[in-house]
Amino acid sequence: MDWKSQFEKWKSKVGLNQDVKNQLIEFENDEKYLEDSFYKNLEFGTGGMRGEIGPGTNRMNIYTIRKAAQGLSQFIKQAGEDAIKKGVVIAYDNRRMSKEFALEAACTFGANGIKTYLFKELRPTPELSFAVRKLQTYSGIMITASHNPPEYNGFKVYGDDGGQLVPADADRLITMVDAVENELDVKTENEDKLVQAGLLEWILEDLDAAYEKELQGVILDHELINEVGSDLSIVFSPLHGAATVPMMRAFDQAGFTNVNIVKEQAEPDTEFSTVRSPNPEENDAFELSIKLGEETNADVLIATDPDGDRVGLAAKNSDGKYQVLSGNQTGALLLDYLLKKKKEKEGLPANGVVIKTIVTSELGRAISSSYGLETLDVLTGFKFIGEKIGQFETTNEKTFLFGYEESFGYLIKPFVRDKDAIQAGLLAAEMCAYYNNQGMTLYEGLSNIYEKYSYYFEDLASFVFKGKEGAEKIQRIMTSFRDEISQGKVAEDVQYVEDYQTGERHLIHEKRVEKIDLPTSNVLKIFLKDGSWYCLRPSGTEPKVKCYIGVKEQSDEKATQKLELIKREVVEKIESI
Repeated sequence: MDWKSQFEKWKSKVGLNQDVKNQLIEFENDEKYLEDSFYKNLEFGTGGMRGEIGPGTNRMNIYTIRKAAQGLSQFIKQAGEDAIKKGVVIAYDNRRMSKEFALEAACTFGANGIKTYLFKELRPTPELSFAVRKLQTYSGIMITASHNPPEYNGFKVYGDDGGQLVPADADRLITMVDAVENELDVKTENEDKLVQAGLLEWILEDLDAAYEKELQGVILDHELINEVGSDLSIVFSPLHGAATVPMMRAFDQAGFTNVNIVKEQAEPDTEFSTVRSPNPEENDAFELSIKLGEETNADVLIATDPDGDRVGLAAKNSDGKYQVLSGNQTGALLLDYLLKKKKEKEGLPANGVVIKTIVTSELGRAISSSYGLETLDVLTGFKFIGEKIGQFETTNEKTFLFGYEESFGYLIKPFVRDKDAIQAGLLAAEMCAYYNNQGMTLYEGLSNIYEKYSYYFEDLASFVFKGKEGAEKIQRIMTSFRDEISQGKVAEDVQYVEDYQTGERHLIHEKRVEKIDLPTSNVLKIFLKDGSWYCLRPSGTEPKVKCYIGVKEQSDEKATQKLELIKREVVEKIESI
């Protein structure tokens, strides 16, 4: 059906939601807008769906939410009666329509006879992951678009382990969502009737208390915090999102009482009105935090993204200016502190393992190795870290100690199975208190890590190629690199190449191939003889190729120069293709 027919079908639908109908009338003379809204169905991918809010099949609205919920209902029903009884738990952040979308999903599940637990107030993604495990539901949903612009929202699906669905399960769910033929005809049930029938239960306080209790287990050195915690000056910003309540409570309960919240960003705001992007990966997002930090002489600045799963830190550098740390730098600091304290307090398990993604810095591996621990690589996406944690709990083969990715996601304790900014923010405060007690800043602590393990520096280059022609160009880039490998034409300084699409590691100079035990993914990682590497990864959600780069050198200057050199060479090569 073409977009005009879809538009007419929606516009003429008897009983169409009045707000949706008004929007259709408002835009009925704007063909470009309507075409983009109706020319296809909003894609439901491996992590769920995300898109702009508005009327149409290619937009986030109550009807596309119902379609997704109906597909998930079929997925749950296929699993049997026990799955239906266990049901679903839903949380949501501060975005436009988040609570309305959460309730629409709940009313769709209820119409299918599936029990739903729904948070009364906005809460962050990690608490949703925790709630799945605590309530032992079969599935979980987080209504969020993370740090996307204000006009976006999303529907993120979790499995019964509290982690995002792994590819095999996600593929089955996608098929069932796609099989829902008409989103306008999906049945829902009245909220009050569902509450009376016991199919809808509003939750909050008990889950908050249980999550907060588990958070205190993240603390490694209570004596340290009792001694100096109240002296540590912290600036915290939730960037208008959902992390305010759990993060501030966690600080207070742990003993960090000198916390100044950025007032302009403390309250939920659907428009994220004080930032260009509500993303702690962006230095601009720290502008107000830095201002407050200078006023209060803060030791550390901590910012979480809107759904509270990512966290960023800033600390004073050698010039006394606040510097935002990269995700890799924060990860190295947290890992180093965690292993140091665990060894001191309780000893480290012989089978302890650190899990990181393939595009995350190799510095973590160097730190773990110094403690005699293994570092395991997984594909990009925290669901793969959660999946490994579950496997190790079943087999007892390894003991999980820390999981992280370069994009500001960290997990310390596996009572959550997704990245958890509340856990990481709490441990970051303790870590900063430790360095303060040593007469050092967090930045000086990072410098010491570099001095001990070498200077591991990283960077990212992104290439945007839109439309059908862009998709073909992305494919051409990946094919060109693979052709070089198969024809033995790689550069002399290449040691080996890992191709996650074929599941093969090509040891170039030994002229042999090994198998890689990872799921299939269209990603290439090239390792150089000097310990540097770069990784090509087409984005799964955007029309772009990302190139991650990592180097290792003995000084700041040499690492910076090498990083710039490799980046320039790779960029020139990609542009030539």
